[in-house]
Amino acid sequence: MPELPTKSLGVVAYAKGDLRVEEVAVPVPRAHQSVVQIHYGGICGSDLHYWLHGAAGESILSAPMVLGHEVVGRVVRSAADGSGPIVGTAVAVHPATPGPGDGSRYPLDRPNLSPGCSYLGSAARIPHTDGAFAGIVVLDSRMLHPLPSELPLLTAALIEPASVAWHAVARAGSVRGKRVLVVGSGPIGALVIAVLARAGAAEIIAVDVFDKPLEVASAVGATRVLHAGDTDAIAAVDADVVIESSGSSRGLASAVRGATRGGRIVMVGLLPSGEQPALISLAITRELELVGSFRFVDEIDEVIHALSDGSLFVDPVVTHEYAVADALEAFEMARDSARSGKVLLRFP
Repeated sequence: MPELPTKSLGVVAYAKGDLRVEEVAVPVPRAHQSVVQIHYGGICGSDLHYWLHGAAGESILSAPMVLGHEVVGRVVRSAADGSGPIVGTAVAVHPATPGPGDGSRYPLDRPNLSPGCSYLGSAARIPHTDGAFAGIVVLDSRMLHPLPSELPLLTAALIEPASVAWHAVARAGSVRGKRVLVVGSGPIGALVIAVLARAGAAEIIAVDVFDKPLEVASAVGATRVLHAGDTDAIAAVDADVVIESSGSSRGLASAVRGATRGGRIVMVGLLPSGEQPALISLAITRELELVGSFRFVDEIDEVIHALSDGSLFVDPVVTHEYAVADALEAFEMARDSARSGKVLLRFP
């Protein structure tokens, strides 16, 4: 068995505004862990928040942390206990580790809501949970989901965020034949649109403040696009289902205005912590259902299957690709939503 490298090139957030590309240690794997060579990593909004603000929601960066949870790669050493995929297997990564935490109640069939759930590249706990933006990573073998040989790794890099989108659409209930409004057409919004198109939504109206995301939205299945400033047109949509993926109070207001009476709003965009203004009176008088959507459970296997058989089309969501050595430039591009969709890091 070849020796593992002791270090590999990674992307580390130190503090607000302090992002570094540097050598990071490769841990010695435990019996239940596999060693994975990462090929692609997608820059997520949470990665941007750690860089730009030193925090992602309530998770505050207090020590250097390797970023990244949207990753795909190939197993280079399988787990010593025999669990997980064999060497050479291409894999997607489910970045969550559910846990009981403080013992607060949660539905056992929804482990994404477990109070002790940790996520790769998250500062929610101390010590922080390092992510997988590194050339070689050590991961619990249960996190690894084998990929079909016909699925390109570039497309597979979208599996984790597409699972978030799949979960959000499932929270909406049946969308077949319905009119759906998607507020916010960034990478998650665009993937929501792709999932809606596969699920048989009759109309998919995409909203965003920029032209580029609306172009991507059209490419993956939106039947109509609206600019966020066109509030009258948004209010006139009269959507059966609205999926709010902008993560802003203005986006949520557009969602409430654009929903039909008795409609359902799925909130997948994470608003800033603390109190937020909301059109609650209108939501009450229209008997709207406001439903939260947080990460995902086990939808990852359904996403892999749908990407493999071609029924889920997501390729236009990826707009840029950078070598990991150019991660700072990649993060600058990812923060510019007027020019970019999903930005990928490529690892050697």
